[in-house]
Amino acid sequence: MPAEEYPLVSIISINYDHPEVTCQMLDTLKKITYPNIEVFIVDNASPNDDPAIIPEQHPWVNFIQLKENLGFAGGNNVAVKRATGEYILFLNNDTEVEPGFLEPLVEKCINNLETGVVSPKIMFWHNPGIMQFAKGITPINLFTGRSYGFGFGVKDEGQFEEDSETAYAHGAAMLIPRKVIEKVGMMADIYFLYYEELDWCQRIRKAGYKIYYVHNSVIHHKESISTGKQSPTKIYYMNRARILFMRRNALGMTGIIAIAYQFLVAFPKNALVFLLKGRLDLALAFHKAVMWHFKNMFNPEIHKNPEIN
Repeated sequence: MPAEEYPLVSIISINYDHPEVTCQMLDTLKKITYPNIEVFIVDNASPNDDPAIIPEQHPWVNFIQLKENLGFAGGNNVAVKRATGEYILFLNNDTEVEPGFLEPLVEKCINNLETGVVSPKIMFWHNPGIMQFAKGITPINLFTGRSYGFGFGVKDEGQFEEDSETAYAHGAAMLIPRKVIEKVGMMADIYFLYYEELDWCQRIRKAGYKIYYVHNSVIHHKESISTGKQSPTKIYYMNRARILFMRRNALGMTGIIAIAYQFLVAFPKNALVFLLKGRLDLALAFHKAVMWHFKNMFNPEIHKNPEIN
């Protein structure tokens, strides 16, 4: 098929410090076999490392320098409004892609018109042979805010070599038809960090679309399998986002029970665990996350979804 007959794919990636990592990702994108792409790199106001090496080494990309950190969703949304592709691929900057990874994702969307989002098989870069994402993720329990990933931390022995429907795509790499974004809106930027792509998938499924894991598309993610080091920043945003997800998606009596469980059981329990471990900093971050919701109890922005136009 001639290059001009391939649908244009807009690839969007966020940079926040460590621009050399983004350049490594771009080096692999230059080698892909899919012939019709445009690439947007959004620097989320990197505070320490000068991102100028990105456009210097890769002048072929559309480089966007933000003056303030808009978070994962906010930064991506800036590029979405400028993208012109029929399909939009959100790709973490700490990934490296295989040459033929994009064709199967696009083909899945073309051959299945009900498709809302697709994600590839994601392998841990620093743990060869170990998967981060395969087959998919179970629906989030609206009381606990947690779910289960089938392939996470599992050795790839060919057990997930077929496409499968999943409740959620993986935020490190997800391809979405532009028409879907036009219908459901962009990612909710009120999250800032964590749960934004899960919330988006929830909205996309409610709109009647399906989400798929595509087995013959493979990328490698430099996030270590041992990642999970707890910092006050991570504890704050993760727990703030978890309860935000419930507020946006657990409705009626389910929502009341879910919020009650979090505030009366989960939050006190977790705060106590941090204190028993001598991590006052984490307990304070946890408390800050809870207080954010009290301060924003009636904030109308909680339920808003930004439009693409």
